[in-house]
Amino acid sequence: MDARVQSYFQDLESDNKGIQYEAYQKVLTETEKEVEWAYEVWDQLLQELTSRDHHKRARAAQFLASLAISDPEKRIVNDFPKLWEVTKDPKFVTARHSLQSIWRVGLAGDEQQKLIMDHFTDRFINCTDEKNDTLIRYDIIHGLKHLYDEVKREEIKQAALDLIEREEDPKYQRKYAAVWRNI
Repeated sequence: MDARVQSYFQDLESDNKGIQYEAYQKVLTETEKEVEWAYEVWDQLLQELTSRDHHKRARAAQFLASLAISDPEKRIVNDFPKLWEVTKDPKFVTARHSLQSIWRVGLAGDEQQKLIMDHFTDRFINCTDEKNDTLIRYDIIHGLKHLYDEVKREEIKQAALDLIEREEDPKYQRKYAAVWRNI
């Protein structure tokens, strides 16, 4: 890892929230493409998924999801349950930030894409007892749209449309469908 990227990770520990946020943004930008340093931070990020600090949990989840494209060993497949658990975090903002970024795991390959699709489908169907279930469902549909936009696989689009059809409340069905308009 070069000194520049190393400084971003150091700045995440700053007491200054502005410096932390800038470092966070830079790490996300770096991880939009494949990087060679993924395994240098992998274990640290896994540990931070269970940190007492909800900001660290959310960042770790977002970074790991983005680093999946830089994971030729497919560690994310085994570590996915730990990452998925953060999407159910007691602090809803942490859960939501994690859920909104986890679709990126599906960019890493077919196996990872199936993992995302299976988990999204199951969660959409079974989240009705969770608090904020409509937001969870919205984020899942949005995640599927992001994944579709990147990989252009019709089965992703069809899965999303099938899930939208399952929504019984017309108001939310329209809201979820709006994500897929103009495709």
